[in-house]
Amino acid sequence: MRYMALLKGNPESESHAPSAEEIATMGKYIKEAKTAGWLLATEGLHSSANAARIKVTGGKPSITDGPFTEAKELIASYAMLQVNSKEEAVERAAQFLDLIGGGEVEIWQVFDPADFAAGTPC
Repeated sequence: MRYMALLKGNPESESHAPSAEEIATMGKYIKEAKTAGWLLATEGLHSSANAARIKVTGGKPSITDGPFTEAKELIASYAMLQVNSKEEAVERAAQFLDLIGGGEVEIWQVFDPADFAAGTPC
């Protein structure tokens, strides 16, 4: 099963780039996770000052440029996980949060083509 993990942003993640030490720690962790086979991809995201939100209503786009002020709207990074269960995805996310000193991650299961053939409900 694949899961998308979204690390929620906060005022701190919006205001500073990772230190060299943080980059080294994450690089080691990411390499080990990819070698183990459960981490498929991951990237950190620039602050919301460089983001935009696009909404289409009645065929007309509305664009809102960042920065976004609501903490609930911020995403600092994402990861694509290949795991055996939701429980394993939660465990991997909790380990990551411990590594970075806390935070909040959302876990979303990703559809596979076989899900549609089997009639999996949304």
